[in-house]
Amino acid sequence: MTRRLRIAGWLLVLVASLLFPLVFTNPATLSIALVTLMYVGLASSWNILGGFAGYISLGISAFFGFGGYAFAITLHAFNVQAGYTPFAWLPLIGVLTAVVAIPLGWAALRTRQAVFVTVTIALMLVIQLSAENLVSITGGATGYGFPIPNWSAAFYYKPFYYAMLTVVVVSIAVAYVVRRSGLGLGLLAIRDDEDKAEAIGVPTKSYKLAAFVISAGLAGMIGAIFAYSVLYIYPQNAVDPLISMGAALMAFLGGAGTLAGPVLGALILAPAQTELSYYVNGQLYLILYGALFLAIVRLLPRGIIPSIGDQLRSRSSRHVDLLEHDGHHVEGRVDADDVKVMEGVRE
Repeated sequence: MTRRLRIAGWLLVLVASLLFPLVFTNPATLSIALVTLMYVGLASSWNILGGFAGYISLGISAFFGFGGYAFAITLHAFNVQAGYTPFAWLPLIGVLTAVVAIPLGWAALRTRQAVFVTVTIALMLVIQLSAENLVSITGGATGYGFPIPNWSAAFYYKPFYYAMLTVVVVSIAVAYVVRRSGLGLGLLAIRDDEDKAEAIGVPTKSYKLAAFVISAGLAGMIGAIFAYSVLYIYPQNAVDPLISMGAALMAFLGGAGTLAGPVLGALILAPAQTELSYYVNGQLYLILYGALFLAIVRLLPRGIIPSIGDQLRSRSSRHVDLLEHDGHHVEGRVDADDVKVMEGVRE
């Protein structure tokens, strides 16, 4: 029963997402919705490595930006016309980003914990500097343009919205498959105790690299769609540290390591972040965002969904204790149902 409710919940969210542009047609609203979807996808892809394996990365915007540049360069190289046709090239961009991520991940994953976080930040800065200095390829600081679609202002964001929604659904589906596979079990074992996991035969290096590459490939496709939607890409908007921080923060808020946690965190924080950036100047905005990051890690270290699961488990335990204290005998129905609900929420 709980599984059916969970599936029904996901389907309801999907249907609401499909109908959203048809109900809310204002371009400004759709632009916020597009950014929100972008963060849902990024947080979900970040979660494959940061949530399942416990390897906290602050460099996912490196692959987000690489995907944007690779998309722009590919469209120009093959003279792809503006409109819907460029979206057909997105799988290629995901593969290219994943291939580039293999040697980078191999090097970065030789470190752990705080050193790994530092390495991912350095990786992001290297990609940003490369975009600035490889002028003949990327256009340098002046940037690189996309072909301009011949769409009306009222219609403009809808194709990008549905393209982003498609990649987001793929990201969540990939995270689900990984979580339910032997790879997911291995990643969870690495998160709990990497040395013990390796001692019992888990190929930790291969599993971590696979998670790194999958996460990067998904981020590359998301970055490509976003870059095409703004029609121009340059180092500061392609490889933005706030994008990396935002993806990690949203996953932590909802519950890193769960399937629904990053989605919930992005749906809460992404619109709030967009609105906040409109009304607060740049430096103060960064300070507030950093303070929010620290507050969430401090007050909700496990995230919203795991915290709800803990509350349900605690209530279930107290209920059973009361029944035992009163001398009642229950055939496990109350306890089992509550535990099922808790497990469903934590998924």
